[in-house]
Amino acid sequence: MADKPRQLPTAALLVGAAALAALLTGCGNGGDGPSASPAPDAGTATATASGTPARTPAPGGPSVSGGAESSAAAGGGAAGRRCHTSELRASLGGDEPGAGQENFPVVLTNTSSRSCTVDGYPGAAFTDATGRQLGPDPARTPGRATPVTLAPGQSAWSGLSFTNPGVSGAEPAKPAWLLVTPPDERDSLRIAWTGGAVPVSGTASRASLTVLAPGTGA
Repeated sequence: MADKPRQLPTAALLVGAAALAALLTGCGNGGDGPSASPAPDAGTATATASGTPARTPAPGGPSVSGGAESSAAAGGGAAGRRCHTSELRASLGGDEPGAGQENFPVVLTNTSSRSCTVDGYPGAAFTDATGRQLGPDPARTPGRATPVTLAPGQSAWSGLSFTNPGVSGAEPAKPAWLLVTPPDERDSLRIAWTGGAVPVSGTASRASLTVLAPGTGA
C-alpha cells in the first residue's frame, strides 16, 4: 500500500511564514542589508537638459586654445577662470604697415571685477553692415599659446595681418565690422572696422592672427 503524503502541522507553517517575513524586513531600506538605489528622476533630468539652450556659433567662433584646454581656461587653477565674452571689451589698435602688409593689434580688455584668463587664439571675421561675412576666417600664425591672466582693466592682444589688396591684387571689400570671439567662447564682440579695404578672395590674401600676448600691442 502506497504511503500518503505527510502534511506539516499548522503551527509549523505559521512559524515558517513569520520567519520569512522577518527575513524580508531585514533586507529592506530599514535593515542592515543592502538597499536598492532609487531610480533616477526622469522628469528632473529632462528639465535640466532642456533648460540649457543650444547657441549657434557666431562667425569666427567658437575659438579654442591651440592644445588641450588648460585648467585655468576650463574654470579652475590659481590663475582664475577663463574670461567670458561678457567680461571683455574688444578694440582695434592703430595700423603699423610695412612691405605691403597691414598690421593691427586686436585688443581684449578685462572689464569685470575679477581676474580671468585668456589662452590661445581669438576668433575673428569681417562682416558687412548686414552681418554677412566677407572672406574666410583669418588663419592662425604658428605660435606657442600661453595663458594670459588679466586683472581688472588689463589687456591682451593678437596681431591681425593681411596683405593690402592694392598690392596683392586680391578682390577687396570694405567691412563695416570686425567680430572677435574670445578663446573658448561662442559669443562675439563687435568692433567698427576703420582699417580700409581687406582681401576677401584667394588663399594668398587671407588674413592671419597671432596667439594672444599680454598688453595692447602698442
